[in-house]
Amino acid sequence: MDKPKIVGYFTAWSIYARSFNVSDIDATKLTHINYAFYNLDTNGKVFSGDSWADTDKHFEGDSWNEEGNNLYGNLKQLALLKKKYRHLKILISIGGWSWSTNFGSVTANPVTRKNLVESLVKLVKDYYIDGIDIDWEYPKTPQEGENYVKLVRELRIALDNYANEIRERIPFLITAAMPCGPDNYNKIPLEEFSKYVNYLNLMAYDFSGSWSEIVGHQSNLYDFLGIPLSVDKAVTDYLNSRVPHNKIVIGIPMYGRAFENTEGIGAKFNGIGPGSFEPGIYDYKALPRDENTKEIYIDKLGASFSYNPTTKELITYDSPQVIKEKIKYIKKKKLNGVMFWELSNDLSTNNTRSLLFNAFDAFDSLEHLDDSLNHLDYPLSIYDNVKNQFN
Repeated sequence: MDKPKIVGYFTAWSIYARSFNVSDIDATKLTHINYAFYNLDTNGKVFSGDSWADTDKHFEGDSWNEEGNNLYGNLKQLALLKKKYRHLKILISIGGWSWSTNFGSVTANPVTRKNLVESLVKLVKDYYIDGIDIDWEYPKTPQEGENYVKLVRELRIALDNYANEIRERIPFLITAAMPCGPDNYNKIPLEEFSKYVNYLNLMAYDFSGSWSEIVGHQSNLYDFLGIPLSVDKAVTDYLNSRVPHNKIVIGIPMYGRAFENTEGIGAKFNGIGPGSFEPGIYDYKALPRDENTKEIYIDKLGASFSYNPTTKELITYDSPQVIKEKIKYIKKKKLNGVMFWELSNDLSTNNTRSLLFNAFDAFDSLEHLDDSLNHLDYPLSIYDNVKNQFN
């Protein structure tokens, strides 16, 4: 049986204003890292959205006078990390909210879909990664949902063919970031889709926010005030669609969504506040915001929030208590672990309020988590240091 996963997204832009580098990641508490994001053009070719961060930046210890064509940037740092920790698998994530525009047209055409598959396999060949995470937000029609299935089916065949070509016994991974809103997931043939992916990361957050009419929770485990979105509702629908329970991973936000000038959950609000780096969104490590702000847990919701009665600011986010409840739920339902968006927002795992620390603690230890081996041999890479395994 599959052991559960702890998946963390690491973003290319973390190295800038947030000053969070690969060297800051606690790899002992993760099983997978998804590197976000690569983009795709209208012809199906995948490309870097920030080549300096992805492949070019020289970090401490990188030579400026190595001979040949060599990989640097975040992707080299992630490669060195997985070489040190053999249980750690690295995937490149494609798309995301900003870069999903071309998925629809590319997957509709067999020629451009083939280009996309070949381009994704080339990422695996070149970048010392263990697989591909697809983050299409979102197929707009049932036909696009069918085309999504064609994409993952053809990618599965192509990655298996590549593994055979290099005599690699460990299969390369395909995962997908999946919606939790019925309007979105009902357009995807989930049972068929799930046959070709290793697991699905349910984006079980952003249930409520600036677009809402009243204050709601953004990642509640259970149904609340008649609002249809909850983790349990999405999981139930996926299971009823015959997605295997051991292919479902629950996404958890490492950030909070703010509501200003409100009396509380279920009430009206006016404004969303400045946030940490973008309006209305605070990094988890900044919460609660001050000593006058109380953190509240609601058992029947499986959700927490902070509220300051003086400023009337409410922020909805997952506390350590919520992490424990969600992992109890995962164990009860025999699901396949948790995913975090995204690692730079968390406290250090030396802090007992760290969400990653609490997830790892709730799963007991690494021996209870997915410790399958990563890949080390990339003989067809365009990079000399990758072919030489950074020796």
